[in-house]
Amino acid sequence: METTLRGVGVSHGVAIGEVRHMGTAVLEPPAKQIPAEEAGREQGRARQAVEAVAADLIARGNLAGGEAQHVLEAQAMMAQDPELIADVDRRIAVGSTAERGVYDAFAAYRALLANAGEYLAGRVADLDDVRNRIVARLLGVPMPGVPDSDEPYVLIARDLAPADTALLDPTLVLGFVTEEGGPTSHSAILARALGVPAVVALPGAGELAEGTVVAVDGSTGEIFVDPSPEKRAEMESAAAARKAALSASSGPGATSDGHKMPLLANIGGPGDVPAAVEAGAEGVGLFRTEFLFLDDSKQAPSEEKQVAAYRAVLEAFPEGRVVVRVLDAGADKPLDFLTPADEPNPALGVRGLRSLLDHPDVLRTQLTALAKAVEGLPVYLEVMAPMVADRADAKAFADACREAGLQAKFGAMVEIPSAALRARSILQEVEFLSLGTNDLAQYTFAADRQVGAVSRLQDPWQPALLDLVALSADAARAEGKSCGVCGEAASDPLLACVLTGLGVTSLSMGAASIPYVRATLAKHTLAQCERAAAAARAADSAEEARNAAQAVLSGE
Repeated sequence: METTLRGVGVSHGVAIGEVRHMGTAVLEPPAKQIPAEEAGREQGRARQAVEAVAADLIARGNLAGGEAQHVLEAQAMMAQDPELIADVDRRIAVGSTAERGVYDAFAAYRALLANAGEYLAGRVADLDDVRNRIVARLLGVPMPGVPDSDEPYVLIARDLAPADTALLDPTLVLGFVTEEGGPTSHSAILARALGVPAVVALPGAGELAEGTVVAVDGSTGEIFVDPSPEKRAEMESAAAARKAALSASSGPGATSDGHKMPLLANIGGPGDVPAAVEAGAEGVGLFRTEFLFLDDSKQAPSEEKQVAAYRAVLEAFPEGRVVVRVLDAGADKPLDFLTPADEPNPALGVRGLRSLLDHPDVLRTQLTALAKAVEGLPVYLEVMAPMVADRADAKAFADACREAGLQAKFGAMVEIPSAALRARSILQEVEFLSLGTNDLAQYTFAADRQVGAVSRLQDPWQPALLDLVALSADAARAEGKSCGVCGEAASDPLLACVLTGLGVTSLSMGAASIPYVRATLAKHTLAQCERAAAAARAADSAEEARNAAQAVLSGE
């Protein structure tokens, strides 16, 4: 009998197939004592396993490329964390086996994150995956991971670590469903990059029996268990119609009555450029530069290395717009040379621009590298600072840009509610705003963007979040300046129409989402988008806002 479940749709498309479950996690190793004379050998075993797992993660990243590569490299750094390794050594020295020492050290670190208010809990799935891989290697058992299957299937998991998501084979994994996660989790972002339909934050997903047929709608978040032939035909027809619409849509983003809405790509490095170009991106709305700095957490990359990486991206978009975000370190991206190691609440501490202003040499080198990278290129370079809180922050960043001789527009990201509330003040110092809706939602609702239990508060359809977007867009319009959206909200085609109606001037997203957004915008006039935006803001919940906008845009 057909039943319907609802989670959070995070990657467009329809998948219909049999359920296969993620391989079970490594069992807890026994807590047996070893003789003191064996401690050195066990410590050596632990270190070898750590290095092997780190090397495997880096190799997986090299195979996957793009955004996935940066995520997996960060995970490899997590495996090699000196404090974690020192804790493993200490535990082995007092009698633990290598596998038990690893298990307990990671458990202590996990608890430390939770006690810090869970602002770093978004990386718990990554941490657990690293632990499981190390312990599995020490025990000599198969690594946890995606199931072996010759037939396509829908993958079900409690959560998916980046190492698993990055190398999913779209010809076998039709889609995936997880119990944990949110719309801005690593798995969700990578699913969109892969073009795999995905639903997250579905309680009880693990209870779906192996082999059960499910139909997954990655747009609505609906899961139909044992779908009827009629439901399957309906979903397949809708998917075919959507695919046809995508094929027919090309060119710059615009509403049906010609209101231009530039569609830009979010990229994490040169490896993401080909997909952006193929999708018809009109430029880059968010060039994340962290990938350069994660290679070595002990020191910043040289100016020469930065120049080469930036120029590789800038050259791909002649006459286009490329918006570079300077280093956003701290919180879930700690760097030994830049961020404090003892912050009780890193997401609310010294991160983003705050870190750079504390280390002006790092900021100066990056801005100088950008200035050199753009020399002689016919590209419209814009550079923005993350985590701007007020006018003083904006002025400090603009002054640093000018001192570095950077010939570009300077901007500020709106990720903190204070920046939206005082947007006109900030725009006295910079030339554009860019809304990072992922962090803006996190700070508006005090809801960690990676914790599934609060995913409803991370929904970008929340009316309070739309109010902050409207405030920012109105301020930019009043100052005659631009205000784009580069958060994951822009990847939702329906929400893209609402954002257009709220007055934003560009939308930036993962490359895989650009065709969906382009095709949907082309169906509606600016006036319809404005009415949909007003209806969404008048609602009292995310679901009501989505339904209200849908009713307007469908002519109901």
